[in-house]
Amino acid sequence: MASNRLYSGITVILNTLAALSISLLLFAVFLLIIGASPKEVFYYMVQGSVGNLFSIQNTILMMAPLLLVSFCTVLPAKLGMIVIGGEGALVIGGLAAAVAGITLTDASYWATMTGMFLAAFVAGGIWIGFVGLLKYYRGANETIVSLLMNYIAIALLNHLVEGSLRDPKSLNKPSTYSIGDSKMMSNILGTDVHYGVLIGLFCILFTFFIYHFTTFGFSVRIIGGNNKAARLVGLSLSKVILITFFLAGGISGLAGMVEVTAIHGRANASLVAGFGYTGILISFLSRHNPIAVLPVAFLFGALTASNGLIQRHCELPDATMVVLQGIIFVTIIGWEGFSGKLTLHSFKKIKFNQYGSKLLANTIGYYRRSYKS
Repeated sequence: MASNRLYSGITVILNTLAALSISLLLFAVFLLIIGASPKEVFYYMVQGSVGNLFSIQNTILMMAPLLLVSFCTVLPAKLGMIVIGGEGALVIGGLAAAVAGITLTDASYWATMTGMFLAAFVAGGIWIGFVGLLKYYRGANETIVSLLMNYIAIALLNHLVEGSLRDPKSLNKPSTYSIGDSKMMSNILGTDVHYGVLIGLFCILFTFFIYHFTTFGFSVRIIGGNNKAARLVGLSLSKVILITFFLAGGISGLAGMVEVTAIHGRANASLVAGFGYTGILISFLSRHNPIAVLPVAFLFGALTASNGLIQRHCELPDATMVVLQGIIFVTIIGWEGFSGKLTLHSFKKIKFNQYGSKLLANTIGYYRRSYKS
């Protein structure tokens, strides 16, 4: 059993590295087509992400919201369901955190921070929990519903920051009132990295413990493996689905809270930065494993952090890294199907030994006849 798990883990790692290598190769071909130097782009990609202490800290800052928002896809995937509503949950969580921060201006720092934390978590949880509600009781497709919820969340944000919640001083970029400099999230001592990163690390450990060492996690694995078997043993599908979706949305909502309290200080269109869609890719690349989310999120944080340096030195547009992310996503999906056909199990299913021996015998026979003639 242990050897099988080790073999499976090594196979997953090798498949991921192979897919990433192919993605970089395809990206290099793309750069050549548009007239850019792959060597130069890759150089500044490394320099802008891990080239020095400032770059590393910037990468970690970019990683913070990605760590959290990716769980909107990671957790429902344990149930065999694909949710892509992380962008909407982040926006709603950030908006709720801003409103809570404005409301609690006279409270202490920790009271305000706690209020914003809870507001973002509950708002994001309810937002994605509604998707789970429609999935279970109405049979709605969770992927399509969660995608549409993203657009509703963005429209709601625009409506409120340009309407009842708008700060009259925000002329060029409509925003809510500021939560105040005194209520901003502080940095970890001696660094330029805020505590939002630690929130992400805590959520990774928390979800890993919940889904691997509790009866609830065991129930999730059973439901994800076979719904009928779960019903037969008396598991409550509705309860497990709603809790999972609520947790997924709540953790993603915290990404919005981190953006508001650590970066922007208010809610505005800057919350719609595409982190939610990158989180989908992180989830798939990490095989929906909470622990594996960390290195994958760091990778995409590095890509985001190096984007500015690449724009300045290589004179490439802002969408260059988005193209790379798209290539990685398509390659991962394609490689999953291709690598599955290369496994020993697949060879046995198509009786490779039988057909291979026939092919070899026919080939030898052909050359024997040719030699005799």
